[in-house]
This record gives sequence, C-alpha cells and structure tokens, in this order.
Amino acid sequence: MAAKKTAGGVTTAGEAGAAVPQARAGELAVRPGEEPWTPEEVAEARSELQAEVLRLRSELVHSEEELTGLMRDSGDGAGDDQADTGTKNITREHELALAANAREMLEQSEHALERLDAGTYGLCEVCGKPIGKARMQAFPRATLCVEDKQKQERRG
Repeated sequence: MAAKKTAGGVTTAGEAGAAVPQARAGELAVRPGEEPWTPEEVAEARSELQAEVLRLRSELVHSEEELTGLMRDSGDGAGDDQADTGTKNITREHELALAANAREMLEQSEHALERLDAGTYGLCEVCGKPIGKARMQAFPRATLCVEDKQKQERRG
C-alpha cells in the first residue's frame, strides 16, 4: 500500500509494512519509565474523544446553518454600502474558517478513536515509537512524537 498524507501534512505508511507497529491487545504504548495505561485511563481518553466528536459535529451543524444564512443574505446586496458588503464578506470568511477548523479537528478525533480501537493509539505515525502517555493525556489527538512534530513544524 502506498504512503498517504494526513490532515497535518505528514506522510504515513500504509497498512502493509506500516511504520507504526501495533501495540499488544489491551496495551497502549508508553515511553520507557512511564506507568502503563490503566483501563480507567483508556476509558477516560475514549470518553473525552467521543465527547469531542459529538461537540464538533454539533458545531459543524451550527456553522452550516450560519453559512446558509450568510450565503442567502449575501445575494441581497441592494442598498448596501461598501462597509456593509465588506462586513458580510469578513463574517462569511470567518465562519468558513471556523467550519474548516472544526472539520479538521473532527477528523483528528475520529482518527484517534480508530487508533484506540486498533491498538496503535500512542504510537508515532512516522517513527513508530511511543508518543508518551503524558502527551497523549494532554493532547489526545496527537499522532506524532515530540521529535517528529518538531521536524514537521520546522519544515513548515
């Protein structure tokens, strides 16, 4: 399977010969010296991700309703001065940016849930090393270890 590009712009290996090894069933990866994940911590991570998915889906529905209203109102520009038109355009652009951000975060959250189910949660998608339990608890959607995330950010 060919490599694919993720939402964050990182190229990951496909399933055949994947760079990300699968954790043993029931165990999630931790860095050396870290305590293993407890069932309660795994349940908490799953619950947090599921709540985030629900929140983001609701946010997207609201954004789509807002955008529908903005698009409908933008067609009737009769009598608007340039400031009114500009304000409407800025509002529409802002709502589009919010919707795009929510969509990306939703994809990341759903991907994290898939990784949790597959046993690859907490493993870097680039090098396959453990990301670190503390990092995963602070940022449950993380897919890269600190080192690979820093390399990605340097590349821009």
